Amino acid sequence: MKPGTLLLALLLFAFWSERAFALSPNELNHLGYDQHLGQTISRDLLFRDSEKRTVSIGELLTKKPTLLVLGYYHCPMLCTLINDGLIESLQELRFDVGRDFNVINLSVDPNETPEVAAAKKREYLKRYGRHGAEAGWHFLTGDKQSIAQITNEAGLRFAYDPATHEYAHPSGFVVLTPEGKISRYFFGVNYDPRELRSAIIAASRGEKGSIVQQLILLCFHYNPITGKYGQLVLTVLRILGTATVVVLGGWLFWLSRSGPRKTAVDGSGA
Repeated sequence: MKPGTLLLALLLFAFWSERAFALSPNELNHLGYDQHLGQTISRDLLFRDSEKRTVSIGELLTKKPTLLVLGYYHCPMLCTLINDGLIESLQELRFDVGRDFNVINLSVDPNETPEVAAAKKREYLKRYGRHGAEAGWHFLTGDKQSIAQITNEAGLRFAYDPATHEYAHPSGFVVLTPEGKISRYFFGVNYDPRELRSAIIAASRGEKGSIVQQLILLCFHYNPITGKYGQLVLTVLRILGTATVVVLGGWLFWLSRSGPRKTAVDGSGA
């Protein structure tokens, strides 16, 4: 993660940790992705794009692999990090959005409008900075029924928090084949361009990947709802903190031992 992205993450984490939340621990534990590899996303599902047109998922696949990013546009934290990481990875690829593959950002909030989607599209296309991407990068909104069906097919488990009027959801996106079948999942907020390239090639061939371990997401994922880190993260931080103290102490000890010797040698040589 770049320093600027890390700083943003830390600031947002601090912001969220001060919020009051209504979701129960059981609801929070339910969040995640069920990996439905080989599942076909319904092509006839209808949504509204950033131009206020009614479009079906099938229309947008256009015989190319597609990255399906499920989140929402006014998300104050995690969605921003997901899309920042995705754009950084896409900029490293020789493949181009619109020419070699498509991207669909779809809001899970039925109250969001095409105007909000259009603003996000302008923002992300400007950051991506490649000609022709507007034809293959789609920003959709929809009603509750369509959202419920596509998230169920994709395996996304999320929850609405009435205390903050926000949605709690896992980080990542789905890679679809040209036929709309789920080929691969990516988790977290940073994505290896080489892995993404391989996943796009595999999806273009209609290949189904294997189950991806979500350990990295769970271990390094700060919970924006509870304002706490997972136990494994705390353990890792403690270990790193202890190691830092040990290394620093060893360095100071070495300085204290080497300093006088250096003086003695210099004195004898004079």
